[in-house]
Amino acid sequence: MKLYILIFTLVSISIFTSCSSRDDDGGGDDSIACLNLGTQELNITIQESYTTLPSKVSVFFKVNGTDGSPVAGLTPSSFTIFEQGRNDDCYNEISSSEASAAISPNAQIFSNNTLLVLDLSNSVLSSSLQELKQASTSFITNVMPAVPTESFKMAIYWFDGEDVLHELQPLTTSATQLQEAIDGITDDISNDPSTDLYGAVIKAATNAENIVDTLENEDLFAAASVVIFTDGKDQAARYSEQEALDAVSNAGEDISFFTIGLGSEIDEEVLTAIGKTGSAFAENSNELETVFNDISNGVAGQANSFYLFEYCSPKRDGSGDNDLIIQVITGDRDGIVQTSFDATGFTSGCE
Repeated sequence: MKLYILIFTLVSISIFTSCSSRDDDGGGDDSIACLNLGTQELNITIQESYTTLPSKVSVFFKVNGTDGSPVAGLTPSSFTIFEQGRNDDCYNEISSSEASAAISPNAQIFSNNTLLVLDLSNSVLSSSLQELKQASTSFITNVMPAVPTESFKMAIYWFDGEDVLHELQPLTTSATQLQEAIDGITDDISNDPSTDLYGAVIKAATNAENIVDTLENEDLFAAASVVIFTDGKDQAARYSEQEALDAVSNAGEDISFFTIGLGSEIDEEVLTAIGKTGSAFAENSNELETVFNDISNGVAGQANSFYLFEYCSPKRDGSGDNDLIIQVITGDRDGIVQTSFDATGFTSGCE
């Protein structure tokens, strides 16, 4: 699995102006009408933009479909650059090859974190523990990079009927540590046979927000995915369904929620609402590994839908903003994002 993220070696920085995505009909911006750019079936959200001397323009953004699904695996050929300076009547396409356009991979400034939350109430421990451990192993293998990197971490939690979200394994870059934690689960780990599902959702959401906030305070871009497995409904009745749903809906936009349900006693409607990013259901324990794999693809897709696109601009004008459009085309879908940059001090020699 390849994660496209950011190189953060700056010689000098110029702040970009605010950015926005265009509506299907052009969003009322007459300046881009001359380009006649597609139907806009991709949503592109800029996370950060900056410039580096002598003339590099860098834009870090996330790409999703209009249905919210992540768009991963884009390459430099998926991008087209258009610039408009003060003397241009319309945007001009900039050759990607001449501009040395590239997607830059580096683990220094982006952190993606997965929280795997497992229901270890009595019903799971007594009938599905081995299948759950096998499915969790596959999940770890599919989500974690083969070579550990500081930009990708996972933690494992579990819950039963107690008002506690138990930490099985703190955030780590090591798939081996995660696997050892799963292997160490025994059928006597729980002291409360009930199921505090809503409490687990609320606490997991809080943990995810704290992780993202902490990393952002360290000037890192951060995202988190919460994956919750259960084989039943909330039985503890300590928290309400609405409180759990509110915790999910109020979480930051950089936090994704997935749910996995097992058996006939789950409430698929509730789990689908909690798993607003994705959900999957297994009729029996033999299907657990398959549905865990399905969700792992969604988690990996979220991580790989962040891109740093960099190119060398031909602009040399420091007297005002230069407008920029980046168009993304993949298959039969396309989308654009608009921003602007100051080319003060730009010269030749960018690589």
